[in-house]
Amino acid sequence: MARKPSAVDIAAEQRAREQTEVEAAFQKGISTLRDLIAPSSIEIHSSYFRLGTKYGRTLYVYGYPRQIYTGWLSNLINVDEVLDVSMYIYPVESQVVLNNLRKKVTQLEASASINNEKGKTRDPAIEAAINDAEELRDQLQLGAERFFRYGLYVTLYADSLDELNFVQNKIETMFGQQMVFSKVASSQQEQGLNSTIPQLSDQLQIRRNMNTGAISTSFPFTSADLTDNTGILYGINMHNNGLVIFDRFRLENANLVVFAKSGAGKSFTVKLEALRSMMMGSEIIIIDPENEYQKLADAVGGSYIRLSLNSSTRINPFDLPRVIDNDEADDALRANLVTLHGLFRLMLGGTQVAANGVPLSALSPSEEADLDQALIDTYARVGITSDPLTHNSPPPTISDLYDTLLHMGGNGPQLAQRLRKYTTGTFAGIFSQQSNIDINNPMVVFNIRDLEDELRPVAMYIVLSHIWNITRTIQKKRMLIVDEAWQLMKYDDSANFLFSLAKRARKYHLGLTTITQDVEDFMGSKMGRAIVANSSMQLLLKQSSSAVDVLSDVFKLTEEEKKRLANFPIGQGLFFAGQSHVHIQIQASPTEQQLITTNPQATPNNPTPNVSPLL
Repeated sequence: MARKPSAVDIAAEQRAREQTEVEAAFQKGISTLRDLIAPSSIEIHSSYFRLGTKYGRTLYVYGYPRQIYTGWLSNLINVDEVLDVSMYIYPVESQVVLNNLRKKVTQLEASASINNEKGKTRDPAIEAAINDAEELRDQLQLGAERFFRYGLYVTLYADSLDELNFVQNKIETMFGQQMVFSKVASSQQEQGLNSTIPQLSDQLQIRRNMNTGAISTSFPFTSADLTDNTGILYGINMHNNGLVIFDRFRLENANLVVFAKSGAGKSFTVKLEALRSMMMGSEIIIIDPENEYQKLADAVGGSYIRLSLNSSTRINPFDLPRVIDNDEADDALRANLVTLHGLFRLMLGGTQVAANGVPLSALSPSEEADLDQALIDTYARVGITSDPLTHNSPPPTISDLYDTLLHMGGNGPQLAQRLRKYTTGTFAGIFSQQSNIDINNPMVVFNIRDLEDELRPVAMYIVLSHIWNITRTIQKKRMLIVDEAWQLMKYDDSANFLFSLAKRARKYHLGLTTITQDVEDFMGSKMGRAIVANSSMQLLLKQSSSAVDVLSDVFKLTEEEKKRLANFPIGQGLFFAGQSHVHIQIQASPTEQQLITTNPQATPNNPTPNVSPLL
């Protein structure tokens, strides 16, 4: 007999029920992970869906060519669009496949036999299918291959339906170029979305039979990659978080141009590359216009050569290279005469380019002729002629040229007066005496910060010429870094000389690094564009809005890359090497950071990096 519940039992039950309701109401007010990641709304249509404000559409691949090659998915993986790619791979028992192949081969051979009996011409498609099936049977029987069922789905996202259609056309074109056929998952967009979100649910179930060799070609991690077995670490590939390890000397030339606005990390990047290249055996030579490399040179025991009117450093532009090659020895004097012509045009007023692109020379044709004869005579007075055996004699100086001009006819005396400020005038001493520097060091930095603005282009020209002579004399793997190269591009002669270095550097195992922040001026010069064309590597860091359009035209950037280029954080950019380019994050270890940073607030315990440290 059941006991009648007492008033106490009823009250307890009532309290328990109220407590449960309160707890349920409380739980409804708690934000769960599902609430945080869920979209505000979802709408499913026959050919697309809408997640919040985003539109999406799922495609599936249903057809493949007879042969498919490794990396066929790389264009899809690297495309500058937002998309999800899902692959489903189901193993199949080999014996089941062998039985089906046996039946298929029998059917194909029967079809071929019937066609022969009827006198029909051979069908290449049937013969190819028989050969493929027989080859696959052999491989399966030996265990060299396995069989799978493979499904590939792609979900696209965009901000509008028009943009979604554009992206779809772009993806289908990529597939179509490789004879891969896709379709929209009509009336199955919900199943398509569920198949491409990370929950391992293949609700579309559209699959294709593939063997091991074919399915391995769809390996997804084939994004733009610059990882090599040799070389140095440049940074992190932002496409796939891989390492960008590269040897610039393995390209057709080892030249690099770096474009960036002030403060974007260009000097930091170049110093980091120089430090790591030294560890791999390269010698580093730097032209430093702003005293940014002294800390690094001191840290590695390099030579720091300060050029100023008050310093004791001397560089003689009349120095000749001590080349071993007989053919080059014959041309050494003539080549240096050509270099000196450009130098003296620069020293006597420069050859600037007018608005119409026509060079405005500082010397008339008759003055050019007199200067040429004076240079030849100046060398001859110290016993140096076109005979290579005379090239070991001490070279003349600008003072000797001054004397030659002063005592010759024609325009000589007038040219001597224009040259006097470099011999006995304001700029005397630094370039008018015999050289007293030695660059036999793994790192050599030429600092020109303390030179007057008028003398800087001349100094850069003479230093480059001196380095070029050393490079031709003793050939070894070297990197030459020219910072603020726009100062050379302002003058036609110095721009031509820099281009000549870029074009001929590879023969002498030299890699030229050209750095500039004045992109418009550099790329507006004919020689500037030629230097970029003769550089196998380019690094584009954050740019000003006006520079983005210029670089976009030169490097054929996509719209997405143009947007990124103006908004890159410090230390990120586009890294071009040969035919490949990647979005790179420059990385430095804390120790490297301390050696190369220019941030005065950086300390060993609190490195405030220009770029992210490598942890």
